[in-house]
Amino acid sequence: MKRRDFIKSVAATGVIGLSEGLLFPGAQASGPTPAPAFPRRPLGSTGERVTVLALGGVIGMQRPPAKDFDPTELAEAAFEAGIRYFDTAPSYNNGQSETNYGPAVERHRKDIFLATKTQKRTYDEAMREFESSLKRLRTDHVDLLQLHGMNFQDRPDLWDKPDGVLPAFRKLRDQKAVRFLGITGHEDAVILRRAIEMYEFDTLLTTLNPVSRRRPFREDLLPAANRKKMGVIAMKVMGGGNGCLAAGNPSKKLIQLFHDDTSSQVPAKTLVRYALGLPISVAVIGVASVEQLRENIAAAVDLPPLSDGERKTLEDRVG
Repeated sequence: MKRRDFIKSVAATGVIGLSEGLLFPGAQASGPTPAPAFPRRPLGSTGERVTVLALGGVIGMQRPPAKDFDPTELAEAAFEAGIRYFDTAPSYNNGQSETNYGPAVERHRKDIFLATKTQKRTYDEAMREFESSLKRLRTDHVDLLQLHGMNFQDRPDLWDKPDGVLPAFRKLRDQKAVRFLGITGHEDAVILRRAIEMYEFDTLLTTLNPVSRRRPFREDLLPAANRKKMGVIAMKVMGGGNGCLAAGNPSKKLIQLFHDDTSSQVPAKTLVRYALGLPISVAVIGVASVEQLRENIAAAVDLPPLSDGERKTLEDRVG
């Protein structure tokens, strides 16, 4: 599908109730593209206000381009619909996700908030990986660099050694190659809380959905991050993997770190509204098609976040 036809297919859905001229002002005027009306929230104490949805770098965005699917066009469709936060990582299909984002980033760099990550834990390795990320992303800087995937094997006490990853992060920030520093993880809420209390990160990206195994992330880690005025970014909103919490998606039939399976699936829009009812800055959505993109945006723009009572009811249902 050609980019023009792909973008038109998003417009035809009427995702945010705007005329085509307002939804896609770039088609009528030169210069930076104004963002369509889209809810925004503060990213902690960074001073940034980001769109409440971020396009995730897995699912569709890590797929290699094919005859019937171009991930770069998916990024363009998200941009045209108002999403201004792009999330990716070099570990997503060995850099394919960053490569897929590259053309859209190059075209819209001044208009987007760009986040990537590194799983490296030493100064030299992190520097080398970040340089490769910039090349794939076709830019000279990112807005947010995150220490990716904290787990039980991590040694946070080593991160701030002279040859550790944090001196590399700070140097990149001093060089203005990076604006903000973050951490991500979903293995254990206790070790993540220890890390954010040990070091000053600007953001936390972690798993937030209604299943009971994620309760420590909601009830302990999230309040701790809020107290530190961190920007909180929700991932695995749909349960991770193939979105196994969302109705219509196949169940993994397996509980593991990357999948939060349940016997009670619910509509995807309900899961988006659940995440946005929490005290977070932005929810990352992974989509495989324009239709999924449209449904997620409609939930964020046209419907209110779930109330406290509605969230509790949902947690009891899918727990």
